[in-house]
Amino acid sequence: MVEPLAEAMGLELVEVNYLKEGPNWYLRIFIDRPEGIDLDICQALSNKIEPVLDEADLISQSYYLEVSSPGLERPLKKEADFQRYQGNKIRVTTYAAVEGKKVMEGTLKGLSNGQIMLEWDDRIISVPLNMIASARLAVDFD
Repeated sequence: MVEPLAEAMGLELVEVNYLKEGPNWYLRIFIDRPEGIDLDICQALSNKIEPVLDEADLISQSYYLEVSSPGLERPLKKEADFQRYQGNKIRVTTYAAVEGKKVMEGTLKGLSNGQIMLEWDDRIISVPLNMIASARLAVDFD
């Protein structure tokens, strides 16, 4: 429902979260594009999404709609994400231990045959995509 609206504006739908924080519910929509996201783009998409969501009436309780960029620690979910951010530092959490660890931070070296190659602890390891619980860009302040 949201993705076609985002794509029509030249935007990539990165992630959608619906969660409760304290007494309030939030529908958070994260978008991106190669040249970046600004407040005007977020507002424009929000203005397009809001009437569609209201008409569909999929969510019974009241909620806050938030549209924003994915930020510095952008999630990596699709194969295209791993290809696009090759050479960047990432943090990977796996469902089961890989090389004795479930959380690894290293340089994304590539993607091949359904596995990412991660430079970690001075070596390159392969992590199957289906073992990745979450992956995000890692902020490197060095």
